[in-house]
Amino acid sequence: MSQPISSEITQMLIELTDGNSEVVNQILPHIYDELRKLAGSYLRRERSDHTLQPTALVHEAYMKLIDQKQVKWQNRAHFFGIAAQVMRRILMDHARKHKAEKRGGEADKLPLEEEILLVSQESSSQLIALDDALKALAELDPQKAKIVELRYFGGLSIEETAEVTGVSVPTVNRQWKTAKAWLYGQLAVN
Repeated sequence: MSQPISSEITQMLIELTDGNSEVVNQILPHIYDELRKLAGSYLRRERSDHTLQPTALVHEAYMKLIDQKQVKWQNRAHFFGIAAQVMRRILMDHARKHKAEKRGGEADKLPLEEEILLVSQESSSQLIALDDALKALAELDPQKAKIVELRYFGGLSIEETAEVTGVSVPTVNRQWKTAKAWLYGQLAVN
């Protein structure tokens, strides 16, 4: 993304924070493609029979993002960091709902044909395990958890993550490596 567009997005986000609701329709064309890439990245990690499509995930996340009254948007990277968190929460809600239905929500038994989809069903369990591990990390070290969200889920670079979190690039790099190792250890136990 070129510098003028990035600064234009930042300015629109600041106007949105200041209460200019007219900017909502102006900003969407500038951020839609990046939100769609972010949604596609998330959904590639999901089970193959996921009912949520990238467009629906973008729209659901966008509606939640523009309704944020407490957030003072700092810049484009901050916006996409929050967008990543919102998309992750939406997908976690869907994964938990899917898992609950598999445990007897609406049907007594799974059809035999769904046994073939065992790998995709495991994806929901793995995503929930990752979310649980990330919550545990957030209790121990909130900054490392935020770095994981921004890097893994948000797709932000080390530099963008440093900008959003307000720490140096070497610190983000070191904490990213430490957090990945800790999460790997937690997921290996489960």
